Amino acid sequence: MASETTRVSGLAVRYATALHDLAEESKAVDAVAADLKALQDMLADSEDLRRFIASPVMSRGDHGKGILALAERIDAAPVTRNFLGLVARKGRLSALPGMILAFQRHLARRRGEMTARVITARPLTDTQSASLAARLKQVVGNEVAIESQVDPGLLGGMVVRLGSRMVDNSLRSRLQRLSLSMKGVG
Repeated sequence: MASETTRVSGLAVRYATALHDLAEESKAVDAVAADLKALQDMLADSEDLRRFIASPVMSRGDHGKGILALAERIDAAPVTRNFLGLVARKGRLSALPGMILAFQRHLARRRGEMTARVITARPLTDTQSASLAARLKQVVGNEVAIESQVDPGLLGGMVVRLGSRMVDNSLRSRLQRLSLSMKGVG
């Protein structure tokens, strides 16, 4: 799956905006957001699922059946089911991760939330994520949504990007700084 810190395509933004508008009309924004989060978690956990949605060999019909089975599994709202069916029929299922991310960003902006992109060596627990969001809220004064990503190469610590600010408190960067100072550079 693409890195969550990468830009989202224009196609994904258009689909996400349309989905948000439909969800608002149906008064199902929170349900759709929960459905998309569940799908995002499934995609993060399953290489097979990521290959399935990205497969150009699968027919649109097979993509549709597969994604609707997943929607059934998570008991998705009707708006979400219809959206996923449309995406599969249009042959755009490979762009679904970007659509989910674009929807989440759009929703956060509409709610006045800021999004912090957090990279850690191991997945954050729900408690750690909530604690980090609360601390960031104290700093910026707005609600903060956490988009987390795992990079085992960090060894420990975390990298937090919030707007134009970045704090790199990873063990990897600390070791790099130590190495440079021992060489007399920097």
